[in-house]
Amino acid sequence: MIKELQSLMVVTLLAAMPMLAQQDGSKRTSQPDTQPAAQAGSSTPQRGATDDPNYVIGPQDVIDVNVWKEADITRTIPVRPDGKISLPLLNDVQAAGLTPTQLGAQITASLKKFVTDPQVTVIVTAINSQRIYVLGEVTRPGAFPLLPGTTVLRGLSSAGGFTQFAKMKGIYVLRLENGKQVKYPFNYKDVVNGKHSEQDIVLKAGDTIVVP
Repeated sequence: MIKELQSLMVVTLLAAMPMLAQQDGSKRTSQPDTQPAAQAGSSTPQRGATDDPNYVIGPQDVIDVNVWKEADITRTIPVRPDGKISLPLLNDVQAAGLTPTQLGAQITASLKKFVTDPQVTVIVTAINSQRIYVLGEVTRPGAFPLLPGTTVLRGLSSAGGFTQFAKMKGIYVLRLENGKQVKYPFNYKDVVNGKHSEQDIVLKAGDTIVVP
């Protein structure tokens, strides 16, 4: 009798195991997956052409003017050669000579006549007003946008490298200072080998790198 009861219990347990496994699996699959929802709710802030808060906007720069909840005013627009931009309600607005923060504050103040509590963000999306020039024995000579903190070495990288005839020890930078042209030597081989790092100066708008 005892053996028959033991056998009956074993058979019952074996029969119940698939049902328990199915229930356990259904519990796992029914758990809510919150990860995709969290990712869907996240947003990536728009990045501009420069993170320098002191960057001064110039003609031909492209800026993004974002007015919260005002899609008709929000737009990406180039700065005209006269230094101004055109916005709905405000018409011409002076942009050149101001930082993005200063321009945003100016637009905010002007919009208060038309919009309740305007919130304005200005981002420089393309820098075209400040340029440097790379001439001589480089792959792509020409004018290049000057980003904040650009040194001679980085300026040369914009030109795509040297030709086989380049005299890398005789490179120099021409800069106009106080109405006079000043020449700054740059020995590429020394700088890349960790020597004379002081020659890798930060470039200014209008500088010309010459690779003989």
